[in-house]
Amino acid sequence: MYTAEISRSHPTAYVFMVDQSGSMEEKMTTGSTKAQFVADVINRTLRDLVVRCTREEGVRDYFDVAVIGYNGSAAANALHGKLSGQLFHPISFIADNTLRVEDRKRTADDGAGGVTTHNVKFPVWVDATAAGGTPMQQGVAMCAQIVADWSDAHPASFPATVLHITDGASTDGDPEHNAEVLKSLGTSDGGTLVYNIHVTDKNVSPLRYPSSERELPDAYSKLLFRMSSTFPDHLRSYALNAHGISLGEDARAMVLNADAEELVKFIDIGSRPTAMR
Repeated sequence: MYTAEISRSHPTAYVFMVDQSGSMEEKMTTGSTKAQFVADVINRTLRDLVVRCTREEGVRDYFDVAVIGYNGSAAANALHGKLSGQLFHPISFIADNTLRVEDRKRTADDGAGGVTTHNVKFPVWVDATAAGGTPMQQGVAMCAQIVADWSDAHPASFPATVLHITDGASTDGDPEHNAEVLKSLGTSDGGTLVYNIHVTDKNVSPLRYPSSERELPDAYSKLLFRMSSTFPDHLRSYALNAHGISLGEDARAMVLNADAEELVKFIDIGSRPTAMR
């Protein structure tokens, strides 16, 4: 299971499911709001997915991508402009349809004990949004619906991967049943992989990749644990080789109280497919 080779005729899918509720306007220790930080991480990840699919002749469609945001009382497409017409898009269409490209400043080691600052181009597909409640149940339901349709259309592909980023509890009911439905969907190569990321909250102790509910402090974190998948073998190997993170067979794909560095690592691990052809 989870060994299907990814190709243009058998792409895989990534769904970013993002909490865009009012609490995401809170500041992190970096000074950025949670909403801005999460938007930057998703934009960086989309850029990296484009780079992974780029060959001499252009961007190969190894991936289909969707971004679902939920806030207020509903869930909706978080991509705008030419990407607003449908939820899933091939990665080449993502590459060709940024909202804008910003000039950002980046610091780097100058090799002499100091740092240098230079401008870099930063493509933006997702803007920071923070308003209203946290309708997580609806977000997971929408995700399950589009993953079911995608899986039916790609029965021999590596299954879809869902990366869910949230900072708080659902305000529209218990999302666990919908999450179980989502994980039960899949292709002949395995069930949908669901990864849950809880961004920084000063009232919760940090915890990453737990193997048992007994490690978790409260009902909310235990819910996220049950909503999360375990890691396929190739991702456990990648986590160890690329990041020095040892993941047991029962480790769940969740981090609680994720800081900036942890969130970037987690999404990098979760978005690594098997071999592409």
